[in-house]
Amino acid sequence: MSTRDSIPRRWFLELGVGAALSFGLGLPFGGERTALAKSAAGAKTKAPHARACILLYMEGGPSQLDTFDPKPGRPTGGPFKAIETNVKGIRISEHLPRLAKQMKRMALVRSLTSKEGNHERARHLMHTGYPPQGGVDHPAFGSVVALTRDSRTLPGYVAIGGPGEDAGFLDASYSPFPVLDPTKPTRNLGYAGGVDPGRFDMRLGLWRTLQGDFATDHPGVLVSGQRSVGEQAVALMRSPSVVAFDVSSEPEALKKAYGDSPFGSGCLMARRLVAAGIPFVEVLLKGWDTHDNNFPRVTDLSVTLDQAMSALLDDLAKTGLLDTTLVLWMGDFGRTPVINERGGRDHFPTASNIVLAGGGVKGGQVIGSTNENGDEIVSRPVSVPDLYRSVAWAMQVDADKTRFAPSGRPVKTVDGGKIISELF
Repeated sequence: MSTRDSIPRRWFLELGVGAALSFGLGLPFGGERTALAKSAAGAKTKAPHARACILLYMEGGPSQLDTFDPKPGRPTGGPFKAIETNVKGIRISEHLPRLAKQMKRMALVRSLTSKEGNHERARHLMHTGYPPQGGVDHPAFGSVVALTRDSRTLPGYVAIGGPGEDAGFLDASYSPFPVLDPTKPTRNLGYAGGVDPGRFDMRLGLWRTLQGDFATDHPGVLVSGQRSVGEQAVALMRSPSVVAFDVSSEPEALKKAYGDSPFGSGCLMARRLVAAGIPFVEVLLKGWDTHDNNFPRVTDLSVTLDQAMSALLDDLAKTGLLDTTLVLWMGDFGRTPVINERGGRDHFPTASNIVLAGGGVKGGQVIGSTNENGDEIVSRPVSVPDLYRSVAWAMQVDADKTRFAPSGRPVKTVDGGKIISELF
């Protein structure tokens, strides 16, 4: 845990948020953004312009062998069969039949590799592009996107189904606005019980006075960030675009297409949010830490994933948003080719899969490969910095922009890496 102004960051924000709630304020994290950063230098082709990104994050680490890099018939392959997709020669798990029909839109990277096999460290890496390092609390890439986009009344980064990754050393206003359960009304977007608009304005005035007095005595990034969180809460509550958080108005047929699951509702909400102008939305699907009963668990998870992700791609395409919305599927790491004695797969950062679609991505292709048992990358290894440099390029975010941590250490948006040119 890092500290600023000698106050622990998370403790301070919890205290500040609690104070805001006591006045009947909402809790989104967003705010005014700077102008768009220039696209990465040195690219040989014109960069696509992905206005938004939807990150589908598989918490726990999905098995690459049981999703997008099957090895049927091998000792490591397990019982799942591989099925043809709508692109000749590309096969994926039999439990992803809808996504098999989306292959022309998707690019599979079967050669992502890292050194982080611990869940907490891996999630930090996969969200920020940096391994955890002492002395620097790296911001999530979603927070950097929020910083570089101009969204005055909406949060720049929304996390659905979980808390997301915070803004690190950036202003707290760029941390994600969490929607923990998209199947229920989003909390704190309306007035507190018994509070009408007039009373709310009185409370708001008192809150601003108290905040101003406190800021005078405690200047610093933490305090200014905490104040901006409250102000942005008010802005979102009063924005017409707040209806984007309510999926209940969508046609029943469309809700059914996404599936009767929190992840399905989260994907539908993500489409509504990017349509409303929010530039980065993360949707979490938990349960992929399959150390035991891997195959029954992955079967169930695949049903949920297959329906929701395929519906999302169709919906984005039908609404004209797929060209400008980058969809990214990934998790903590891959899982071991060797099946353990409990019928499970353990942590395996050596090789994992990622999937990209939309936002200028050239679909219908596979980048990189593993050997016949899936225990070694044999072509086109891709690093996490490679991935984020590519995403930054597609979104016209300056990958080499340097910002300074409170310690004074310079930190670039992306820690090295090269653009995966085949993607575009």
